[in-house]
Amino acid sequence: MAKTTLIFAVLLVVLGLAGYLGTGSQYPTALIPTWFGLALGVFGYLAMSESESRRKLFMHINVTIGLLGFIGSAGRAVVAYTHATSAGLAPNQIALGSQITMAGLLLVYVILCVRSFIAARRSGKV
Repeated sequence: MAKTTLIFAVLLVVLGLAGYLGTGSQYPTALIPTWFGLALGVFGYLAMSESESRRKLFMHINVTIGLLGFIGSAGRAVVAYTHATSAGLAPNQIALGSQITMAGLLLVYVILCVRSFIAARRSGKV
């Protein structure tokens, strides 16, 4: 699961950089997925350990980061969309797309982690 974490980390970094550059480098908040990707990448790298307890610790940290990122990005996307539409404005498509993509990536990541944790528990590797 640590290697999968690194893949999702790279995807989030690319998403953040694309959002930032797509807005003409005007909005530093477009880099938020990049910071989540870097955090997942660091802890994913640390989870690539021979020590089972160390691997479990860092993967639990990663799934917590993923869950918080999902909740934050999904919540922010809903709030931004409802505020824009209630004011009669079109929401910022790049920001909304980035938030929804981040939420989707992190939801898939959290689901994969939970499935991995359940499989490890059932196989007796815990």
